[in-house]
Amino acid sequence: MEAVFVDQHYNLVVECKHGSRKAQYELYKLYSKAMYNVAMRIVNDTAEAADVLQDAFVDAFGRILDFRQETTFGLWMKQIVINKSISQLRKRKMELVALDETNVEDVADEEQSDDTEIQYQVQQVKKAIQMLPDGYRVVLSLYLLEGYDHEEIAHILKISENTSRTQFMRAKRKLIEMLKHYGISYN
Repeated sequence: MEAVFVDQHYNLVVECKHGSRKAQYELYKLYSKAMYNVAMRIVNDTAEAADVLQDAFVDAFGRILDFRQETTFGLWMKQIVINKSISQLRKRKMELVALDETNVEDVADEEQSDDTEIQYQVQQVKKAIQMLPDGYRVVLSLYLLEGYDHEEIAHILKISENTSRTQFMRAKRKLIEMLKHYGISYN
């Protein structure tokens, strides 16, 4: 059975295709915060994330006639934001270093506690993710937060799947090391 996408903002997209600035503004209001967060998780800089967001919407609205609505506008927009974010990182000459995967160890899952402790831990994880090197943070964000698999990440970043997996495992290891520094134990 073929997947059917129902875009709740279909009519706004159609209006955009007919040149409606009001519809563009409505789509911007609906998606800008989420798309900014996607960009921020990748570029890890507020000014750059804002620039990526602006460029992505300009690009999307400039190419809106090419959008065939086979998927939702949000998914299409997210892909544009991710691609623009990756391009921004490349401008910074981000390097993803291929590492020997044989040294990668498995990491145990965390145990949960009360809500206050969980909120504290979430804040510490967010802070630690922001402090990761670009290559680690990007792969970790694309995999865990954006839901891409290693094959898709490899394609987006133009790296091998093995490098994606290795970067992810190293990022996880580094993140756990940083969280232990904050006194959060993950055994």
